[in-house]
Amino acid sequence: MLPKFKQISVAFAALLILVGCQESSTDKTASSEKKAAFSKPKAVNVGVVQINPQSIQLTSELPGRTKSSLVAEIRPQVGGIIERRLFEEGQTVNSGDVLYDIDDSTYVSAVKQAQASLESAKASFTSTKQTYERYKTLRKRNNVSQQNLDDAKVAYLEARANQKKAEAALETAQIDLEHTKITSPISGRVGISEVTVGALVTAGQSTSLTTVRSTNPIFVDLSQTSVDQLRVRNLLHQADVSVGSQSVSLTLEDNSVYPYIGQLKAREINVDELTGSVTLRAEFPNPDGLLLPGMFVRGKINDIDHAQALLVPQQGVSRDLKGNPIAFVVNDQNKIEKRILKTERALGNQWLVVSGINAGDWVVVEGTAKIRAGSLVNTVQLQMDTQSGAMVAVNEATSTQPQGE
Repeated sequence: MLPKFKQISVAFAALLILVGCQESSTDKTASSEKKAAFSKPKAVNVGVVQINPQSIQLTSELPGRTKSSLVAEIRPQVGGIIERRLFEEGQTVNSGDVLYDIDDSTYVSAVKQAQASLESAKASFTSTKQTYERYKTLRKRNNVSQQNLDDAKVAYLEARANQKKAEAALETAQIDLEHTKITSPISGRVGISEVTVGALVTAGQSTSLTTVRSTNPIFVDLSQTSVDQLRVRNLLHQADVSVGSQSVSLTLEDNSVYPYIGQLKAREINVDELTGSVTLRAEFPNPDGLLLPGMFVRGKINDIDHAQALLVPQQGVSRDLKGNPIAFVVNDQNKIEKRILKTERALGNQWLVVSGINAGDWVVVEGTAKIRAGSLVNTVQLQMDTQSGAMVAVNEATSTQPQGE
């Protein structure tokens, strides 16, 4: 049996051990609670917008130049001296109006000579025809030989051919005489005359006398890169995408808007090897003559109608390290998903997204710097102000279920 003082010491030691164990257990519990508190993810507040399909019209803005719808370079078809100029430079002329007179004295003489030759040929034809008819009758009676009849027939056929030749010569002389009056083949505005009265001109010369241009309607040739044309064609293969009205509006060199709307008429079927572009031709009314050939303009074409377009605000789209456009989307568990997007073009302050976003998705547009894929978030629903383009809250209350669940 232990002495009394030793019993007290053993009891006191056991008490200290028990207290120490209780304190150690308490410390471990508190430490575990602290670790659990630190390890629990904290939700981040972000602003989101819901992406809903929209019906939009897509346009392409292209550079171009105006071009006359009809152009006639006036050149003489016969040679001679310019006797008169019958127009004022810059005036409007009609088809068939006489622009120049060439001295016609030699051509009048040629017509008279051709007429005389024709009359002689007609007389010869009449004589040989009568002889041939008479010989045919005499041959039936055996009063002339067959050789005489054959000679008469040959003379008759030759005279008939000469008559036709003389008729053609007269027609040619008359045409040449008519060409001494140089007329406009089209209606339009006549340009500056390159020759004066008294100038000698020749048939088929390389230098034109003047030029007539028709400017109502007027053409506008626009240049579109082959890459842009491929993008348009690929977009047309998607559902709910159709060809637009093909109407064209113009912005002039002074940034004013042309008051008339044109229509796309044709697309060139080959790509220019030097510029890599394709020519698109539009036709515009030009009753006031405001558009002159050769002017630089910018044309906006309504080439595509998209009935179910998905537009994402640009502030909700960023780039990854590879340069791919990405967006953060809030899923049903209020966690962030990173989506890689395929964008077609920018429309104002929004991107037209072809893939990567679905209708009804909630895209983060504010607070993207504080989140990453898998982050837990609290969301505030935002919408774009149509006037300012800024994001404003739909309601001030924080929602943890942006999907409406």
